Amino acid sequence: MPRIAGLALVLAVALSACASSTVAGTGQPVQLREPGSESLGPVIDPYGRSNANRTRVAMLLPLSGRGSDIGQAMLNAAQMAVFDAGDDNFELIPRDTGGTPRGAAEAASLALTDGAQLILGPFFGTSVPEVRTVAESAGVNVVAFTSDRTVAGRNVFVMGFVPAGQVQQIVRYSIEQGHFNFAALAPNNPYGQTVVAALEETAASSGATIVRVEFYDPNESDHSATVERIAEPGLFGTVEYDAIVIPESGLKLRALAAMLPFFDVTNVQLLGTGIWDGAELGLEPDMVGGWYAAPQPELRVEFERRYRTLFGQPPPRLATLAYDAVALSAALSRMPDRPGFDILTLTNPSGFAGLDGVFRFRQDGVVERALAILEVTSDGSIVRVPAAQSFVAGS
Repeated sequence: MPRIAGLALVLAVALSACASSTVAGTGQPVQLREPGSESLGPVIDPYGRSNANRTRVAMLLPLSGRGSDIGQAMLNAAQMAVFDAGDDNFELIPRDTGGTPRGAAEAASLALTDGAQLILGPFFGTSVPEVRTVAESAGVNVVAFTSDRTVAGRNVFVMGFVPAGQVQQIVRYSIEQGHFNFAALAPNNPYGQTVVAALEETAASSGATIVRVEFYDPNESDHSATVERIAEPGLFGTVEYDAIVIPESGLKLRALAAMLPFFDVTNVQLLGTGIWDGAELGLEPDMVGGWYAAPQPELRVEFERRYRTLFGQPPPRLATLAYDAVALSAALSRMPDRPGFDILTLTNPSGFAGLDGVFRFRQDGVVERALAILEVTSDGSIVRVPAAQSFVAGS
């Protein structure tokens, strides 16, 4: 899929019906209008007033209470997407959830009263069941920002960075490189448990072996006892695995990596998920050479530059979810005859291409993403295997 000048990659929609109305006969994905200004302009009515002739899409975010910082940043990114779409017939209706399930349900009800035809959000997976109930009674679909795939299904599509897909890609790549025996050192929380479950599932389907799994308390500061357990040698005096998955981030990840060689865990390939996606991992020498699966990083570089210029600070990593969700809904709103917010259109197998690369929604409502394989170096991460630019036909 070609790069787009100006914005790194504005969301393109690989739908033949939509394509035929704009680039007839080319078979190329439709791209949104490229940005023509650094000024946002009045892209969202702050009073929530709606024009009856517009396609209206709600965005439920925690603009107060728990998660308000990320909620405001995602709204900023959403504003950029609305402006870039340049469609006077598209209207975004932001609603504050207050960071609670009850607040999310109330926000959804208000949005539906205002005529929302699609709901983007909520942010927290715990709020999705409340929103699902409200939206389903109105026949409206929901594209949630959570990474919790257990809440997907029926009228809910999960758009977050689901760890299972990342684990599957990094484990299969590792097997291709000759690593067949795996261990996991994971936090004892829902994220760590989800990653370990995905590791076990992928290994079982790929002929690999899970040699050892250790969980640590993420609220404790000293994990040396847990690392010592996972470092216990096997029959031949060394650990019996040749790759270890560590679903952690930041300072804690670097500390865990540094402890492994202290307990004689060497010549073992470090593997991670998308939460490794940060610029400072290489500051820890024992992280250098680690592999992880994540979206192609250069696709969002121009978005990050524009966001920093507009709002005076770098965007949080999840801001691109809001941009891509709004860009997707704006593009689908231009489908011939009606907005393409139905399940059949949302689950188009060709998928969509956005700031985080190519993605599509499966029939079970879980997002599937084409990811790159990255390697940690002392100067940052480099791409070992680029992300696919399209999905294989029939897959």
